[in-house]
Amino acid sequence: MNTNYHLGLLHLVHMLINVDGHIDEREMAMLQNIQHEEMIEDAVFQDFARSIAASKRQDIYNRGLSLLNNCTEEEKLCAFAHLFRLAESDTTIDMNEIRLLMSAIKQTKVDFEDVELITRLSTSGKHAA
Repeated sequence: MNTNYHLGLLHLVHMLINVDGHIDEREMAMLQNIQHEEMIEDAVFQDFARSIAASKRQDIYNRGLSLLNNCTEEEKLCAFAHLFRLAESDTTIDMNEIRLLMSAIKQTKVDFEDVELITRLSTSGKHAA
């Protein structure tokens, strides 16, 4: 996978984890799972963390969208599957999380039904393993 995909995903993961004002341990575990599944190198993750340290939320969000918009449709779908699984990880999906996800889907011109399908498939694959 390319750097745009990894960084775009990390930006939106960061936004999603922080949007409800509460960082849950299950969300942090999902972040580690995403980093592992997507083989995001520690150096990329650390550079990302440093780059957003002094950034405003809107800038982080816009940067994430910009990076994802430079990705393939497959990469975008994969990113949103991760994001939806992340939103579900703490058992309650906050309205702010829904707004963030729906806005990001619209701005990346991804079909929601495709996201729903790939999320369902990736979730059922995790349970079968």
